Amino acid sequence: MQDKETTKLSEFTDVLRAPTKGRLLSLDIGKKRIGLAVSDELQFSVRRVGVLERKSWKKVLKKITAYLEEFDAVGLVLGLPYNFDGSESEMSKEARRLARNFSLSLDVPVFLQDERVSTYEARGNLWKRGLSEKEMREKVDSEAAAIILSDFIEARNQMLNSGERLVISSE
Repeated sequence: MQDKETTKLSEFTDVLRAPTKGRLLSLDIGKKRIGLAVSDELQFSVRRVGVLERKSWKKVLKKITAYLEEFDAVGLVLGLPYNFDGSESEMSKEARRLARNFSLSLDVPVFLQDERVSTYEARGNLWKRGLSEKEMREKVDSEAAAIILSDFIEARNQMLNSGERLVISSE
């Protein structure tokens, strides 16, 4: 773990700073559970990893650190839940707080990705696969984490290909 004194919010939102090679780990942060997903080393595909119960910060940090090490991940992407109208929610503030905490505690860069509709899309994907309501509840968080990571990689790749620079609002 690294020791940093300060972190600028733009570090979390500048997708062009994200590594283009190596695995990325993604988190869909809820009040009680955290969904996880990981990309392959070339960042072509994303797979669901599972869910961990959200207990104390110390336990979450320890588990996320273990996942980063297990997958040899080079970056961490957290979902940033905006309201549908684009305004910030209480969970947006929580995601930003956790991004800062992770950035101060980990040796990999941390990024935020707009996840406005990821849970709805995840439920739809699982429903299309014919999962029961119980199965959907068990898998929706990791499915949402996979969507967040796919969206992040796609946005970054589009920016790299177009030469644009996108920074998600840090306000």
